[in-house]
Amino acid sequence: MDGQMAPQILPPPQHQRRKRGKDASAVTLKDVARLAGVSAITVSRAINQPDVVSEETLTSVRKAIEQLGYVPNLLAGGLKSSQSRLVAAIVPSIGTSMFAEAVEALTDRLSDAGYEVLLGLSGFAQSREDRILSAVLSRKPDAIFLTGIDHSARARQQLLAAGIPVVESWDLTPNPIDIAIGFSHENAGRAAAKHFLEKGYDRIAVISASDKRALQRRDGFLKHLAETGRTDVALRLTETPGSLERGREALADLLNGGVQPDSVFCTVDPLAQGAIIEAQVRGLDVPGDLAVMGFGNFSFSPHIHPSLSTISFDRRKIGELAADLILAELGGTPSPERVVDIGFTLVERQSTG
Repeated sequence: MDGQMAPQILPPPQHQRRKRGKDASAVTLKDVARLAGVSAITVSRAINQPDVVSEETLTSVRKAIEQLGYVPNLLAGGLKSSQSRLVAAIVPSIGTSMFAEAVEALTDRLSDAGYEVLLGLSGFAQSREDRILSAVLSRKPDAIFLTGIDHSARARQQLLAAGIPVVESWDLTPNPIDIAIGFSHENAGRAAAKHFLEKGYDRIAVISASDKRALQRRDGFLKHLAETGRTDVALRLTETPGSLERGREALADLLNGGVQPDSVFCTVDPLAQGAIIEAQVRGLDVPGDLAVMGFGNFSFSPHIHPSLSTISFDRRKIGELAADLILAELGGTPSPERVVDIGFTLVERQSTG
């Protein structure tokens, strides 16, 4: 292994973050009533029986709800304590180990502490995340685990108003809603480009999935090449999620179009696996005729032939750290570290020579 980036703790951001504790609880129905200039019972009727409330009052209440990010408590009156013992985790998919391992680690650690995880699958669409968040927050979970840092303005306001621990994972930002745990995808792409250049490859191609993090890895790869004067890079973009089939199709499209790369960087391992298969079907030697590198270090990556060079990061560590930081906050001893960079490692195997 080379290209090791050690985990590092970044200092807490200096922006103003929502307060916690006795002086700053979650937004309540009374807060909405106060802002709308009506009684709490009127707000309750506007939510549960809008047909018995005047249009003017209904508009005022809805504006207040939107402004405050208030989510009605569907469990009101049904809890014996202020905690639900539920933590919601929202991830794009559990179809591969990419996100599943983090969720498993999060679940194991929280279960030991007496909490259960409620799982939502958002795909890669922001609108779907919004719907899930509204449904989840109405059940009043004790904390939220999210994938990524890009959320709609409405979702962000709801999360800020909820007054609970929120962990954004997989990415880094100096201004998290609460806590961020991840690494730089751009730097991961740069590390892959550096590896190709050190190996002497110069006819380089990129096959990328179209989700935001994959594009960050692609862009980091291309930026590093451009900084060394290499701008003639063949590109193919596939749909998300990147798959074996899409990797085969993308490499076939490159080769059928007359492109003859000596190396290809794929922004996720299944795309790289597909590229290797397509190259072999065409009688190309990997890495002799075509070097291939991926990202993610999937469980199959060390075991295919040739074994796949890739960028690895500790998915279970993301889940474990998230659980530890959530439990610390729920226990009243929040960590001062709000942004945690777990780093990544470049794993060199047979596919890049």
